[in-house]
Amino acid sequence: MTDLEQRLANLPDAGPALDLDRLQAELARRASRAGLLDVAYASADSPLGKLTVFVTRRGLVRMAYENEPDDLLLEELAEGVSPRLLRDPRRTDAARSELEEYFEGHRRSFDLPIDWSLVHGFAVGVLQATARVPFGEVTSYGEMAAEAGSPRAARAAGNALGSNPIPIVVPCHRVLHADGGLGGYSGGLDRKRFLLHLEGTLPASGR
Repeated sequence: MTDLEQRLANLPDAGPALDLDRLQAELARRASRAGLLDVAYASADSPLGKLTVFVTRRGLVRMAYENEPDDLLLEELAEGVSPRLLRDPRRTDAARSELEEYFEGHRRSFDLPIDWSLVHGFAVGVLQATARVPFGEVTSYGEMAAEAGSPRAARAAGNALGSNPIPIVVPCHRVLHADGGLGGYSGGLDRKRFLLHLEGTLPASGR
């Protein structure tokens, strides 16, 4: 919750006339019209728990599982993109709709523009290569390192994938060890197994 939203939540209870959701929506609308809203966010339900989606004018910039604390997320976005961020479900509708279609089995690729503002250095090449791995296929850390221009940097590629700010849409769950082992996943291996099973690519060992 941003400072402004916290102040709204702490307003004295005026009964039914005080609709905080409506106030926040109106605040976001006015901020957007005035060019003062740089990052909009909202939550989305999923089989993997609550997801928080952050978008800018450039596109989807961050997506987080519910195990990531809200205060740290907001601090990351404020420092890495802009402190002018507000909850605005309307601005995140496209991203949340595509995620819902994906989990329902009706979408095999995302059409969302990506804002890479939170990604730097070697990680940019790794994650952009990962974004091109198709639904129903898997690859390896070494292959992603090679795609990013450093074939021997599999461990660095793993680190980049471990800090992927846009899981699912940038499908780091499709990257495995060369021997077929699952490797790691910032959302936890149970979530990685779920996503691979959803896409029909879970390794037989499930390691």
